[in-house]
Amino acid sequence: MDNLLVLSLLAVAPIVVAGILLAGFRWPAKYTMPVSFLTAVVIAWVAWQMQPKALAAATLEGLIVAITLLYIVFGALLLLSTVTVSGAIERINAGFDHISPDRRVQAIIVGWLFGSFIEGASGFGTPAAVVAPLMLAMGFPAMAAVMVGLIIQSTPVSFGAVGTPMIVGVGDGLDQNSEAMQDRLGELGVNYSKYVTDIALDTALIHMAVGILIPLLLACFLTGFFGPQRNFAQGLKVWPFAIYASLAMTVPSVTVAWLLGPEFPSLIGGLVGLVLVLFTSSKGFLMPREIFDFGSRDSWDKRWMGHIAPGDRRDPNKPHKMTLIRAWSPYVILAALLVVTRVIDGVNEFLTTPGVTQLNLTSILGVEGIDTDVQFFFSPGFILIVSALLGYVIYQMPAKQIAQTWKTAGKQIFGTAVALLFAVPMVRVLIQSGINDSGLESMPVVLAEGVASVAGPAWSFFAPFIGALGAFVAGSNTVSNLTFSQFQWSTANTIGVSPEITTAAGAVGGAGGNTISIHNIVAASATVGLLNREGDIIRKRVWVALYYSIAAGSVAYLLIHGFGFNLGTIAVIILLLALAALGYLAFRRGDSRAVKISHTYADRTDV
Repeated sequence: MDNLLVLSLLAVAPIVVAGILLAGFRWPAKYTMPVSFLTAVVIAWVAWQMQPKALAAATLEGLIVAITLLYIVFGALLLLSTVTVSGAIERINAGFDHISPDRRVQAIIVGWLFGSFIEGASGFGTPAAVVAPLMLAMGFPAMAAVMVGLIIQSTPVSFGAVGTPMIVGVGDGLDQNSEAMQDRLGELGVNYSKYVTDIALDTALIHMAVGILIPLLLACFLTGFFGPQRNFAQGLKVWPFAIYASLAMTVPSVTVAWLLGPEFPSLIGGLVGLVLVLFTSSKGFLMPREIFDFGSRDSWDKRWMGHIAPGDRRDPNKPHKMTLIRAWSPYVILAALLVVTRVIDGVNEFLTTPGVTQLNLTSILGVEGIDTDVQFFFSPGFILIVSALLGYVIYQMPAKQIAQTWKTAGKQIFGTAVALLFAVPMVRVLIQSGINDSGLESMPVVLAEGVASVAGPAWSFFAPFIGALGAFVAGSNTVSNLTFSQFQWSTANTIGVSPEITTAAGAVGGAGGNTISIHNIVAASATVGLLNREGDIIRKRVWVALYYSIAAGSVAYLLIHGFGFNLGTIAVIILLLALAALGYLAFRRGDSRAVKISHTYADRTDV
């Protein structure tokens, strides 16, 4: 079979099946993912001619990766249970109330800034696993907490885990020894290491342009989907603070990418932004006059809720038994351990020593090219568990409370296991489908080739969509970059446009696609006890991924071709007009609701 259109449709079929069942029919992931997995297996076997042994090896690889993800989720659940059972979460809630009781402000500070720092230190879905349960404990509805945790899995992601998506994803994803690459390096007069660093800087610049609206979108989604009036305009009212918080992270991020390279943009950018915004917010700078909250809990939609009850606000004037520093200590320890294990070379090397602290599985079932690693102590899961254990000591928890934390976390982890144990193997079958007897490239690469054949010279605009697709399927910006970077680079080089900016655009798209990754959604949902709601979450998050891809493609196109009557300029204008129109409609809707409420109140008082 050599019809590119047919092959592309077959390659995308498992993803379409998952999307239709999750978002269209609202099937829970525990039912959807087995169907999607079987679809991928049948297509890989029949159309790609993968041998049963290769299919089994890819599936086993996926199961191993899924278990490592469950390890992280369990650690997040244990830490949440520790902070909750000890009563420390009440003090954390009061600390944020002291800065601002406004839920929009809290979401931006905890999700965008603290989450960006955690992403920079750890990556691989850890921010959502940390932020979502923390926000649940602060009194956010479970679905809102997951939404916050996933939306911020965008701008900082390309530099997560101390730059892994760029250093490993792009650096190892490109063929540095090819003749075309050597010609390009000679033309630019740089070595390969400097070349990857330059692509990372391009990535940071595109992220700054696109990510400037992410905190504002976060606030709008919070008020529009979860506010008492379902009014998106209430989110727009904090635009000065949201834009300020965005720049507080992205400007240092770009500066660090320029001066230090790809390892620290998100880590330092998130930390600088968090410290700066916490300080200025405590002084009242750009704080909203009207306070937004979710309304009484009995008015919440049942679909917002999970098996874990949200925390409660307490009287800010009521004295606390615990200091704020002590309450936050496990999270401070978590952040410090993540930084130490990722930044200090000796520690990093020891925790990833093959055969000692890391299990390297190569040629699984004898199939060359299907490999994976199991990191026992370098995994964020281990660090989350250590933070929880130290929390027992810091909070002086009795044995009964400690046992309760393990029992609670253990019960909660089983709810997500089925979905992940099918979602990740499905992903690995797609990615490993290049190991076949048909001579075809893997399904994601064939799909990308199909899109490129249609896009032609406008490829740089569409590059982020392919990156987003890769992250949606694999749940990893690193894997997306590894899979598609060479393809992005070669396509751009062939059509005569900047391969550096095009590759960077694909990496940015991969970060945006992370927000709707199926197993990221399942994993984050599990940390707040929100099961069988994956379709609802995707329906809300897909707009963020779409915005990110369109905006990144527009910026990349303009960086290559400049302003003028071209696709990039037209796309930017349409995007800005669409956002302006949505903002206008949101305000109109908010005004009409306010008038209706005031009339209702007047009628009641007349009676």
